[in-house]
Amino acid sequence: MTCFMCKGAVNDGFSTFTADINGCIIIIKNVPSQVCGQCSEVSYCDEVARRLVQIVHNATDSANAEISVINYSEKAA
Repeated sequence: MTCFMCKGAVNDGFSTFTADINGCIIIIKNVPSQVCGQCSEVSYCDEVARRLVQIVHNATDSANAEISVINYSEKAA
């Protein structure tokens, strides 16, 4: 697979996803992703992207803090 930004080689790896939803910062660690070795652009497969949306939605519904740090592997199961 090649990067859609720079056409560099893309490798499977893990990244950190961050979202700012209505003033609540949500950080999701250890997200399976495809990372460009040249420009570091991160992309997600459809299944992971759908799961990220669910995790963020659930976190905003139950968040009592301004910052939430979530481990993807614990919430994706």
